[in-house]
Amino acid sequence: MSQISPIAIDATKQSTAPAAPKLGNPAVVGLAGFGLTTLMLQFHNLGLAGVGPVIWLGFFFGGLAQMVAGLQEQKMGNNFGYSAFTSFGCFWISLCAIFVAKAYNLFPVNATDVGWFLVAWALYSSILWIASIKISKAMFFTFTTLMIGFVLLIIEKFTGNEEMAFLAGLDLTLCAFGAWYMMASAIYKDVFGRDVLPVGKPFA
Repeated sequence: MSQISPIAIDATKQSTAPAAPKLGNPAVVGLAGFGLTTLMLQFHNLGLAGVGPVIWLGFFFGGLAQMVAGLQEQKMGNNFGYSAFTSFGCFWISLCAIFVAKAYNLFPVNATDVGWFLVAWALYSSILWIASIKISKAMFFTFTTLMIGFVLLIIEKFTGNEEMAFLAGLDLTLCAFGAWYMMASAIYKDVFGRDVLPVGKPFA
């Protein structure tokens, strides 16, 4: 009587193994938190809202939720999302901590201090900006507007030119909408089963 080879047995086991459960895309949370908190900050910078909503969103949605999404990106094998979401989650938490500490005269900072804080973040963001060229046009747009916003805010902090802050508010509003566009693209693609909002092929 013929024998069944070990290879055939292994193949049978593999074919009957249960399929891995579908995982959600953590980017939809990371992009939502980044976009919404960025947008709320621009409402404040444009004189439409106070700083209170920015603080609480920065701690919990732009900060904590985005950082958690970044940590989940590690399990997806996505180094770009892992670095970006985790880092910008910490950005929002640290920025809001600066605002709160300043209000209580704890480790007070001046405009120049915040300017150097933004310089450091602009340098970090430039690394992701270069990488975004290889991801999609929507990602490149979002990081390009982010870089422009950082530059405008840095100029405002070092020169006191309030017009720069106004221009940064307009620019970073577009940045927030860019993040939301990518979020909506991922959600709609999953829900409708097709590419409803294309993000565009990468430039490189």
